[in-house]
Amino acid sequence: MTTMTENASGLREFKMPDVGEGLTEAEILKWYVQPGDTVTDGQVVCEVETAKAAVELPIPFDGVVHALHFPEGTTVDVGQVIIAVAVSGGAAAPAAPVAEAVAVPAAEPAPIEEAKPEGRKPVLVGYGVAEASTKRRARKGVEVPAQQGETLYAATALQAELNGHGVAPAQRPLAKPPVRKLAKDLGVDLATITPSGPDGIITREDVHAAVAPAQAPAPAAVPAPQAPQEAPARVQAPAPAASYDGARETRVPVKGVRKATATAMVGSAFTAPHVTEFVTLDVTRTMRLVEELKQDKEMQGLRVNPLLLIAKALLVAIKRNPGINASWDEGHDGKAEIVQKHYVNLGIAAATPRGLIVPNIKDAHDKTLPQLAEELGALVATAREGKTSPAAMQGGTVTITNVGVFGVDTGTPILNPGESAILAVGAIKPQPWVHKGKVKPRQVTTLALSFDHRLVDGELGSRVLADTAAILEQPKRLITWA
Repeated sequence: MTTMTENASGLREFKMPDVGEGLTEAEILKWYVQPGDTVTDGQVVCEVETAKAAVELPIPFDGVVHALHFPEGTTVDVGQVIIAVAVSGGAAAPAAPVAEAVAVPAAEPAPIEEAKPEGRKPVLVGYGVAEASTKRRARKGVEVPAQQGETLYAATALQAELNGHGVAPAQRPLAKPPVRKLAKDLGVDLATITPSGPDGIITREDVHAAVAPAQAPAPAAVPAPQAPQEAPARVQAPAPAASYDGARETRVPVKGVRKATATAMVGSAFTAPHVTEFVTLDVTRTMRLVEELKQDKEMQGLRVNPLLLIAKALLVAIKRNPGINASWDEGHDGKAEIVQKHYVNLGIAAATPRGLIVPNIKDAHDKTLPQLAEELGALVATAREGKTSPAAMQGGTVTITNVGVFGVDTGTPILNPGESAILAVGAIKPQPWVHKGKVKPRQVTTLALSFDHRLVDGELGSRVLADTAAILEQPKRLITWA
């Protein structure tokens, strides 16, 4: 689909692209530019939310913003023009009335992306990134060394005139997404902070320094509480505080990720016949191995927790029982087929402020333990920042959902559409357990495996669950069975 057009007046129009596979609409969450702003090829102009994720949209050409066609919060069909830009040589002036009709935030910039590895596929469908896409993306008002091959536009007198002001607009504070979230959580206005990072970027230390004077010192007589035992990694959305003042009800529109999740789960529950099996096991040895791996030099700097070893155990169990890694295809001619997958894209269910998403680790079966730890850490960090791409959530084959981080013992998980199995991990906690003929306190958890009974019978499902449990009880099987 063509995502840009040009007319005789010198305006180039950018259309809402299909940022996933077959998506039909997206909601505009935030505009990062306004009429009169100068934009460059590759600069992010807005953030949109699809049925799968929040995605930043870069403009594919240079020019001056003429008009924003939709305000924030509007759901726009794919193919509709969302922004018009006056390109070089165009005489079109910015549409001043649009600034009043569209609520455009001016306090917070688009996040700065770090260098991306060469060969990465474009995020958007319809146009690609430039050959120099491994460079940092241009940001207004920031100078970058010439060898990076990018020219950034500062606020000039012409831009100020286009904006209808006598002086150039103030530069927006620059900060990466985790730093912006930290400032928001601590109630710090980024505009009041003097940046200490390179290129005028605000760092975490800058935010902490800004809030430190306002915090009262903790009483010396009260000892700091001990940190609880580490739970498996999770991405958890903050729970809103309940309030019963004023209105007795609040209605929240179901859209974006939540709408897609609801539709998919209903379809899965009423299409695939679910069977769930449970096993309670002693994972004391696994917990000891987790602590040992944290001290291993090969794992330094990586996220090491029980979820890492649970994921590895499930991958080994799948290798021993490959029939579980498949999907059911009704076929176009009515002849159903079982599609056996010879790769494992391991999904990790993550709760985010926008709803439940399931990004997956591509070709997880080929990953070493350090590689798997690195991929899990990146997956969690990206989900927390709300930057999970649609591509990261496509093509999953088997999923893990960690309900134990909420203190829940077990559950009956619903299959991710298109997959045949999902493993739920319960809370790991000390319980009395018969060990070597004596009752002793041991680290115990419960696993629950749901599977599609059309292609996975009870024997196969039981073998996968039993093998996963056996590995976690005796983690040396990661070596002997792999």
